Amino acid sequence: MEGGRGTPPEALKEERQSGYALPASLEANSLKKRNWGFLLTGIVGGTLVAVYAVATPFITPALRRVCLPFVPATSKQIENVMKALRRRRGSLVDVGSGDGRIVIAAAKEGFTAVGYELNPWLVWYSRYRAWREGVQGSARFYISDLWKVTFSEYSNVVIFGVPQMMPQLERKLELELQDHARVIACRFPFPHWSPAQVTGEGGDTVWAYDASSFRAVERGPEGRCASVGHSRRDFIEDGF
Repeated sequence: MEGGRGTPPEALKEERQSGYALPASLEANSLKKRNWGFLLTGIVGGTLVAVYAVATPFITPALRRVCLPFVPATSKQIENVMKALRRRRGSLVDVGSGDGRIVIAAAKEGFTAVGYELNPWLVWYSRYRAWREGVQGSARFYISDLWKVTFSEYSNVVIFGVPQMMPQLERKLELELQDHARVIACRFPFPHWSPAQVTGEGGDTVWAYDASSFRAVERGPEGRCASVGHSRRDFIEDGF
């Protein structure tokens, strides 16, 4: 150490150690923050994807020309439907089956019951409920638009409809059902048919219509119920 300007080796060692310790600490903290950022982004992104996947089947029907929202049937409505089906047998279809309550109740009464529903989550849940109730062999559920289903094979049809869709559904059922079929409307009646039976009151009312009767009824200026010129393709092209 000439002229007192030299630095002791011990001091140089300490400077080297202290000079490298601070950047290493900062790098570790930065890496930890990046990892937390990636984790948080993944959690938020995954949550949004899950919410979208679950919510979309419930929201999409509201964007259709005719919206058929999911409103679970009450126990009284189910009871009234079963009363309207008393002494009847054969196949049954629930149009817009929701969580499967009507189909499962009908299966328990001896019907071979089928439900059509657009919402895949509700269809999967309905299948689970049917399995849990022990009627999975006679209660089946499918993901399908009701306007693309042919109802000629069913003896009993149950519909929880809305007023906007009932005239179009009338025409479709008139074209496709056999004369021995019965149609059960819940919450809202069909506009042109005369019911053979009305059960319940208020929001729990159900109307029972026999195909042999509504096919014989005139609609006045519109002619007979079995409208000529309408086909299954017409309903699909109309967007129903």
